[in-house]
Amino acid sequence: MYIQVIFAVKFRESKISDEMKNEVEKYICGIFNNKKQKVLAIYANADHIHIFFCYRNISISIPDLMKVVKVESTNFINEKKFLRSPFYWQEGYGAFSYSKSQKENVINYILNQKEHHQKRSFKDEYIGFLNKFEIDFKNEYIFDFLD
Repeated sequence: MYIQVIFAVKFRESKISDEMKNEVEKYICGIFNNKKQKVLAIYANADHIHIFFCYRNISISIPDLMKVVKVESTNFINEKKFLRSPFYWQEGYGAFSYSKSQKENVINYILNQKEHHQKRSFKDEYIGFLNKFEIDFKNEYIFDFLD
């Protein structure tokens, strides 16, 4: 199964700098590998992250996997002292499934995040995903967006 997960930095602050981006992405890929999952594409924006992976339900559920990814990557960022203030991911995440035929399009979409977000805000992007996948939502249950 092909899954894209999206989650945000707490309070949607732009805390993931270009200097730390590659290390954070590599570390998160390592977490997925340790859990027997294969990352196909990852992109850490300043205020949110996209991870597209091939989910192999070997011994971990998606919610448990996301908990491990968020906790361990938070600890990594804080232990490396990339920032002067503590780093946290915002509670929750979005998970969207795709067919094998959509794989290359999703990979390209994720790897082109920098250009994509010059035209569209994260809020518009995320609500667009919810609408595209016909997911009913209440504003209080989606990320806290800074307007």
